[in-house]
Amino acid sequence: MKKIILCLLLCVSLLAVGCGADKGKLDPNNPVTLTMWHVYGSQTKSPLNDMIAKFNAGEGKKKGVIVQVVSVSNSTAIDKMLLSSAAAEPGSVTLPDLFTAYPRIMNKLDSNLLLPWEDYLSKEDLAVYREDFLKEGYYKQHLYMLPIAKSTELLFVNKTFMDSFLADRHISLQQLTDYDTLFALCPKYYAWSGGKQMFQINDFYHYFLTGMASLGDSFIKDGKPNLSGDKFWRIYQPMAQAAIAGGLCVEKGYASDRWKTGEVICNVGSTAGILYLRDYVTYPDNSKKQIVTAFLPAPRFKESSDKHILLQRGTGLFAVRSKQESKNQAAAVFAKWIAEKDNNLEFVTRAGYLPVNKAAMQQLMRYPELVSNKKYRQLYTVLQQTESSGTYLALPLYANAASVQAKLESSIKQILADAHKQYMRGLNSGAEPQPLLEQLTQDSLQQLQEAMK
Repeated sequence: MKKIILCLLLCVSLLAVGCGADKGKLDPNNPVTLTMWHVYGSQTKSPLNDMIAKFNAGEGKKKGVIVQVVSVSNSTAIDKMLLSSAAAEPGSVTLPDLFTAYPRIMNKLDSNLLLPWEDYLSKEDLAVYREDFLKEGYYKQHLYMLPIAKSTELLFVNKTFMDSFLADRHISLQQLTDYDTLFALCPKYYAWSGGKQMFQINDFYHYFLTGMASLGDSFIKDGKPNLSGDKFWRIYQPMAQAAIAGGLCVEKGYASDRWKTGEVICNVGSTAGILYLRDYVTYPDNSKKQIVTAFLPAPRFKESSDKHILLQRGTGLFAVRSKQESKNQAAAVFAKWIAEKDNNLEFVTRAGYLPVNKAAMQQLMRYPELVSNKKYRQLYTVLQQTESSGTYLALPLYANAASVQAKLESSIKQILADAHKQYMRGLNSGAEPQPLLEQLTQDSLQQLQEAMK
């Protein structure tokens, strides 16, 4: 009888050990490997890859966690890969353990696939984040996305080329932060340069979001773009006229590509775009000219509210819920580490982003001069001017948000490009410039409204 009892006790103890293992106890001698897809840089030059290498050699080694980056791509490609893998489509790959994506992915993926971070991070762990950044990651009462870095938008100026244009116009660079001044200069530069574009808005969707918000209205209403009313016309008219008359680029692609060749000399875009803005221009004959880059606050309208509307951009960190509990625990270890003040600060300042850790943000905005890279130091000094008087605006989350944004971008560029061609043909035929411009502007808005129905 005693032998039977001993055997039963042994079985119970073994079961207890097994249950303990199921709870995800990490073991440095038997590390857990997490695969990851992300968007930060490229495979060969990525600030996040460098931070992951640091994690693996330090905290990861100590806790028994290894993060393995298997894909560095853009957010659109990652979205497609995630949806393909989640649906187990032919040729799809296994879902990663960790990935970065915009909040829009939460509308598309089965939330049962995602790890609710609040089950693995304490209130103290979550308290280190800025609340306005953290709240964007909630969906259906669960925290599925953690912020790891945020960006906003600035005006980037090729000062070397812009100074030549502004030299006899008695306009300072600082005046370019007024949208009316900036748009009015576009056609003048177009004529002065012999038909080159001066300015590019990387995301018209973002332009409308911040412009409408600065005037006290919303661009997205009931899940649809608000393309009517006096306030929308206020921000649409000067922009459209600059594109139709020439000087505002409405071609496909990002300004960083045209920046390299001097095809555009200023643009509104993400602060993280600094990674791709070179300090020289390459001419068609392959010769190069060194340039100086100026950073200015994103332009505003005269009627805008006193507070700067700072667009809140950036992907967040997701984890795929695993049946292997140790993987869930390991994901939390990495999430906590990358959000720690010093780690978060090191990561973001190498990529032109803003910290999500409250203490890190306070330190960066108080002492931007401590950033070693001169260009990045200038960028954060400009952000210091707007951050204290600004309010962050997150991208609205609604059904089909990504497809609505994509459709708006392609539609407005095509419509305005066609209107520019009509304008040039009209001028060549002897039409009066101003009446023609006003008519084409009205027509372009009607076409956009029809396209977005």
